[in-house]
Amino acid sequence: MARFSYTGKDKSGTSQKGFVEATNLNLAAALLHEQGSFIINLKEVKKKGPVLTFLSGGVSANEIINFTRQLSTMITAGLTLVEGLSILSKQNTKPSLHKMIVDIRDEVQGGSSFAKSLEKYPRLFSKIYIALVKAGEASGKLDVILIRLSETLEKSRGFKSRIKGAFMYPIIVVIGMVAVSVVVMVVVVPRMTGLYKDFGVTLPLPTRILITLSDGLIRWGWLLGIILVLLIVFYGRFSKTRMGRTIITNIILSLPIIGPLIKESILVEITRTLAILIDGGVPILTALQIARDATTNIRYQDAFTEATRQVEKGFPLSDPFLDTDLFPPILSQMVAVGEQTGKLGDSLMKLSVFFESESEVAVKSLTTLIEPLIMVVLGLGVGFLVIAVLLPIYSLTSKF
Repeated sequence: MARFSYTGKDKSGTSQKGFVEATNLNLAAALLHEQGSFIINLKEVKKKGPVLTFLSGGVSANEIINFTRQLSTMITAGLTLVEGLSILSKQNTKPSLHKMIVDIRDEVQGGSSFAKSLEKYPRLFSKIYIALVKAGEASGKLDVILIRLSETLEKSRGFKSRIKGAFMYPIIVVIGMVAVSVVVMVVVVPRMTGLYKDFGVTLPLPTRILITLSDGLIRWGWLLGIILVLLIVFYGRFSKTRMGRTIITNIILSLPIIGPLIKESILVEITRTLAILIDGGVPILTALQIARDATTNIRYQDAFTEATRQVEKGFPLSDPFLDTDLFPPILSQMVAVGEQTGKLGDSLMKLSVFFESESEVAVKSLTTLIEPLIMVVLGLGVGFLVIAVLLPIYSLTSKF
């Protein structure tokens, strides 16, 4: 996408100058001619540096949802796709978003399909999004597809934020506890140790343990730091291998409460993805492949790869879901009902609602369990520190 400056005259002979964005010089000239401008000079403007581009900000998920909803409204009202994109490009002044919309508009105006133009932005538009747009263009129901997409994206964002929120609280508390403990060990305890030595106080066991831990952290902290970095590097590389991903996934899914919650959240996304793809007219095999790519969990990816093979051989979709413990029996049962009645999309959407409600229960269970557990651990840690610090002071004051 390039930016061009131009000078020219309109039909009445009035001078004009300004900027236009297009993929190339010829398309920029064509856009100006369509607006009724007679071009005198047209040249490309150099792009902003990386710092300015970074400061202008990226396109958020919320902006993509609004873009989808607004575009669907305009198409439903009778505007063409190019007209809708042109209006949106004028309404959105944020540089990164404006540039994206103008680029997509120019691609479509140049003869490219809407789905093809979206493929240039894989980080903003998922394979699910693009596949549905492609199906909408083929069926002539792009406005309906875009409305459904905006609703699905909003539901998905809300669900993911609730799941992240459930994990964020304990993570923040644990990080805070570790940070405070390190500060106490490295800063506070050494000062208290010097004070105790000056007064010749006999130190109780909790204080001796605390001082030993503090000395060890100060003396060997650099080694612990190196080990931690090496472990992080090893985990990063190990998790990229197939064996590593499988082992890590099996461990996570076997954890109590957390494992079932992750399973439920994956099932929500998978069933919702399949439902909207099938209802949108995407072929079942393509829908299975896209659903497979929609999850990063290797065990579920393998399960969907096998399901795709079975369906290719002529087996019903409900059969492969019975051959693994990753899917509950209700999934296979509901899929079988959907296949028999010809309402597979409806059955899958009902399943996604069911799994979402189950995950909400799992989130509440996790929160209910973790909050008191954190309070107990925090209380024990604070209690130990208080006892270790105050006992020598109490012994010292009792001598006077």
